[in-house]
Amino acid sequence: MDVQDHQRAGSPQEHDGARHLRALVRSREAELQRRLAEWVRIPGILGTPEHAQDLLRSANWLAAEFREAGFPVVEVLPTGESHTVYAEWCGAPGAPTVLVYSHHDVRAAKPENWALTAPFEPVLREGRLYGRGSSDAKGQVLAHLEAVRAHLGVSPDPTTGSAPRINLKFLIEGEEEGGSPHLAKLLEGNRERFAADLVLFSDTLLWHAEHPAVCVSLRGMLSAHLEVYGPGRDVHSGAVSGNAPNPAFELGRLLGIMHDQDGRVAIPGFYDDVEPLPADLRNALADLPFSEEDWLARSETGAITGEKGYTVLERLWLRPAVEVTSIIAGDPLGVSRAAVPAVASADLSFRTVPGQRLEKIATQLQEWVAATIGNAFGHSLVPDLETAQEPYRTPDHPAVAALEKAMALGFNADRTGRMGNAGGGPAELLSRTLAAPVLFFGTGLVEDHWHDSDESASLDVLVNGAVTLACFWEELAAKQGRGDDDDGHLRQ
Repeated sequence: MDVQDHQRAGSPQEHDGARHLRALVRSREAELQRRLAEWVRIPGILGTPEHAQDLLRSANWLAAEFREAGFPVVEVLPTGESHTVYAEWCGAPGAPTVLVYSHHDVRAAKPENWALTAPFEPVLREGRLYGRGSSDAKGQVLAHLEAVRAHLGVSPDPTTGSAPRINLKFLIEGEEEGGSPHLAKLLEGNRERFAADLVLFSDTLLWHAEHPAVCVSLRGMLSAHLEVYGPGRDVHSGAVSGNAPNPAFELGRLLGIMHDQDGRVAIPGFYDDVEPLPADLRNALADLPFSEEDWLARSETGAITGEKGYTVLERLWLRPAVEVTSIIAGDPLGVSRAAVPAVASADLSFRTVPGQRLEKIATQLQEWVAATIGNAFGHSLVPDLETAQEPYRTPDHPAVAALEKAMALGFNADRTGRMGNAGGGPAELLSRTLAAPVLFFGTGLVEDHWHDSDESASLDVLVNGAVTLACFWEELAAKQGRGDDDDGHLRQ
């Protein structure tokens, strides 16, 4: 079934409870738009010293939003070069506790590449709010706040009064775009404070605005910086051409043979520990509405390439990969000096899957480069293990079914699918440190242009996301009310 067929299939009559929640969220849609635009105007760019104060302003802005929504505990915690916002509302004794993870920092932008607006001058066009961070991940965070407001707007539980019917904790960090280098220390120092029965990871994508799918996996990530050295200094090509070792050619050769003719990563041992694809998840991906035409139009990738023997969605979510994210040699800017460069460099991004270990991948890469590079060249390879993130797969848990039901209600769909997350994130770290399963829910789409020019968020998707989350809190509270466990833990 392709996307158009799915859309023609229609959806059931909307559930009365979801209809009420949707009305509450829709009544505040203009306010959601206003607040998101206000937050987007704060250029909380990570990694640029001139925006350090903007990161603090962004955190303080969000902290004020949590207080305005009624959260009794709100703090701004210094974290490395940025700040984390922590909010807590635990007024439901015996109910489950959910910690929501997301981030408020944003990627740097190149204003000259933005065609519809300047990066931090948000505008609304055709139901989309444009601006850096509108989708990744400020819109996702504000959808959560609207969900809490809608949840509170439903007839309050007599045992909790005006508090949510479950216990909520929010951890919105400010270093995610830099690989969360200080998150582990923050978690270790606050294990009891951040303790939860579930973690809801809200920095992820949806498959399609018209076809909700629960994300159940996240690939790992390892970055590495490779430098190849040739002459001792940049040398005029007219003086040495034909004899000097050119590191740009050697770097290009190395990158060119990093994949074999079948599209597999050619580093020896790279696939040794990859776990077999789960049959149920592979079948679930095959059941998603997909067409190459739709994918190419939404992703704007131009063509489909990759490892033979797997579908696009399997390669995207269930198979490991490596990408080159930058290459520099010679004079990339300004007038060329017509010189053979002394150095050529590339940044590599590895995406890993369950079974693979990042330290082993880093060692395999180092050994392969050392054995493969030409004798005329020197090199340096630095894997970034400090910000590396292991892959994660959501275990079987009663909350997954609750989230599936909530997504069907939130998006007014006849059914939900299953999907993965092609990127990275600290899900495994959160699960391991807090000893809690991680579920995923976000409101991003591939067409939102994360990390690129003209980033935008669909207001309709944000509304549907907020309704989904409000329904999810209701589902968790109802499950607890049916007596899953006596100590506030959902029975597994």
